[in-house]
Amino acid sequence: MFIQPWDAGLDDAEWQTWIADGHDFGHLCVNGLPGAAPVVVPTHFVCDGNRLLIHLARPNPVWKAIEHDPNVTFDVSGDYAFIPGTWRAAPGVPPTDGVPTSYYAAVQFTCRARVIDDPQAKAELLRRQLAHFQPDGDHAPVEVDQPPYGRMLPGIRGLELDVVEVRAKFKYDDRKPVELRTTVADRLTERGGGLDVSTARQQLRRVDRIGIWKP
Repeated sequence: MFIQPWDAGLDDAEWQTWIADGHDFGHLCVNGLPGAAPVVVPTHFVCDGNRLLIHLARPNPVWKAIEHDPNVTFDVSGDYAFIPGTWRAAPGVPPTDGVPTSYYAAVQFTCRARVIDDPQAKAELLRRQLAHFQPDGDHAPVEVDQPPYGRMLPGIRGLELDVVEVRAKFKYDDRKPVELRTTVADRLTERGGGLDVSTARQQLRRVDRIGIWKP
């Protein structure tokens, strides 16, 4: 992922807060076997300290690739929108000469994967995931010797992804004048399609923190 200086995460707290704010679905990217394309698996995950917790079905073809090379990337992206060129034209420039772009946030984790097959360890991983996704506890106990999860545990494998590096990008035109950025955020809110509103919130948050960007 190419990151310009003005798109870079401002500190670890920025990407950590963004992930914690409901961005818990991403893509596990694994080097393919020799002669094969990389394997990409969309999945929910839980960020647990310096590791990511995942479980996948045992028949998933990703396992052979991980066993071949446990060095993986996990990518999370969101708060994205297409920005028309007419919104970005500089003062005195015809709007039709403006250059369009995409806004988005992305966090990429470089990890080393560890496969979990022990039944008790898999049950604990599921408990941690359910504590995140169903915090009200409105589910059956996850126990190796009790239904319904006990009989389903053999059909899955767990993954612990030990995070080696984190790269964060928040691409919201931060090197542009504040007036242009706030105007674009207003237009996104008015347009209101897809992730326009959440994209506008990210842009305004960065405006508040950065103001006028300085190299």
